[in-house]
Parts: sequence; structure tokens; C-alpha cells
Amino acid sequence: RRFSFFTMKPGFNTPGFQAYQDSLKSDAFNKLIACVKQLNSKIAEDISLGEGFCIGHSYFCGQEECTEEWMKAVVYYDIIPMLQEYWFDDRQKVKRWENLLIGVFND
Repeated sequence: RRFSFFTMKPGFNTPGFQAYQDSLKSDAFNKLIACVKQLNSKIAEDISLGEGFCIGHSYFCGQEECTEEWMKAVVYYDIIPMLQEYWFDDRQKVKRWENLLIGVFND
């Protein structure tokens, strides 16, 4: 093996991410991040996955302007396909989380 593994937990609760989140001033973003944190708790508890499969904060970084279009793209093209891989044998669980994530935009 010619490389090492370094464990990194999602940084949603770090001061840097929280300052970034506050700077976006978006209720929808705040709700989406809260939902992803809940999702990460379920992923961490899943015996077939665990903490190493949690969704990282980097999917949500680097935006100067927080648009609904950008947030939906992250959910539809990054998060949901990942959940489909994680729970390929439990479509009901994927659909439940898909509804919760997309529901953020309907509140």
C-alpha cells in the first residue's frame, strides 16, 4: 500500500463552516444542513455503513451566493445518487431521505 488513510469527519459544526453558513443568510440552506446532519446520524448508526460514509461539508462550500438552483443540484446530483449506492437494497429508505431533503425547499 503506497498511501495512508486520514479520517476526517464532516465539518458542519466547525467555526469556519458556521461562519460561512451565517454569511449566506439562507433559511433554506440552514434547513438543508440540519437535514444532512440528521442524515449523517442515520448513516453513522447504520451497521453496514458507519461514520466513514457520512456526507461531508465540502459539497456545500465555495458559494458566494446561495441559490435554490445550486442547492437542488447538490441534492439531486451528489447526495441522492450517493444514498442510492449506500442503500441500493432499501429503496424505501432512499426515497424517505430524498423526500426529506427535497422537502427543505417546499417549506
